[in-house]
Amino acid sequence: MSERLTKSAARNIFYGGSAFFFLLFVGLTAHSHYYVVTHSSPSETVTESVARGKHVWEENSCINCHSIMGEGAYFAPELANVWTRYGGQDDAEGARMAIIAWMQSQPSGIEGRRQMPNFNLSDQQLNDLVDFLRFTDGIDDQNWPPNDAG
Repeated sequence: MSERLTKSAARNIFYGGSAFFFLLFVGLTAHSHYYVVTHSSPSETVTESVARGKHVWEENSCINCHSIMGEGAYFAPELANVWTRYGGQDDAEGARMAIIAWMQSQPSGIEGRRQMPNFNLSDQQLNDLVDFLRFTDGIDDQNWPPNDAG
């Protein structure tokens, strides 16, 4: 047996390794998709208002300043747990009204603070956006963000 690696042996190792890692990638992708669909996202809570709220989120490019579950910009607070921060688990209607009032009061005009523009959203759009934020708060995000302040 030769101690040198032949050209054909190197080619076989390359193709075998490529095939192995391609299959591993496909398997992990399928598992990730299965996990998200069955465990991570509560799909039964995706309502029409949640879908419309996501559309409002995307239409106004909220992700350019905010992040959800670590995805997005870090100019403004993380919003994955905003429902919990506003006490939505204990007082859902109070949390809804507080979040809407916060969005309607922007920009606050406080000097030295980052200012959120007022997007002049309709009552329907505001409620849909709050429903979307409530939905994201219910996703199993494996303890993200690491602190309650977002």
